[in-house]
Amino acid sequence: MTAPLALDPARTALVLVDLMDRIVALPLEPRKGTDVLLTAETLAARFRSAGAPVVLVRVERQGTPEQPPGSGLAAGLAHDGDIEIVKRTIGAFQHTDLDARLRELGVGALVFAGIATNLGVESTARAAGDLGYDLVFVEDAMTALTAPEHEASVRLDFPRLGTVVTAAEVSFGTG
Repeated sequence: MTAPLALDPARTALVLVDLMDRIVALPLEPRKGTDVLLTAETLAARFRSAGAPVVLVRVERQGTPEQPPGSGLAAGLAHDGDIEIVKRTIGAFQHTDLDARLRELGVGALVFAGIATNLGVESTARAAGDLGYDLVFVEDAMTALTAPEHEASVRLDFPRLGTVVTAAEVSFGTG
């Protein structure tokens, strides 16, 4: 394990992507959705305790009069003060006010977790990178439909976009 990554809570937000019951329950690899959810909840508690924003992203299908069961955020995930974003594309920046809300808070760095690594997480992160945010990826707080998809994002793509860490390496302070 490398040294903890010391983040500034005044300019860093946690972005949790698609932690909804219907997605958490899918057959996922390399880890179960419930394991990702537990790690994400731990990260969210750490961010809230430090006074850093927590962004909860969920997807809604377009052109559907009623969303499928399990389309809300996982029970207990949302807390007062969290930012909830409803996306209708793979990434969370397109046609949402996510960037404006983060800029209002002075956020310049984003820490990512969620499902699926190579879809919602990566798409949102790529847009964030294009918008100038510093990016951190919490590998053990993500999973995908297959292990090779997860590994391709974590080993090939994410290191080119930002820093890949484990949940244990995420901390706040000056180092």
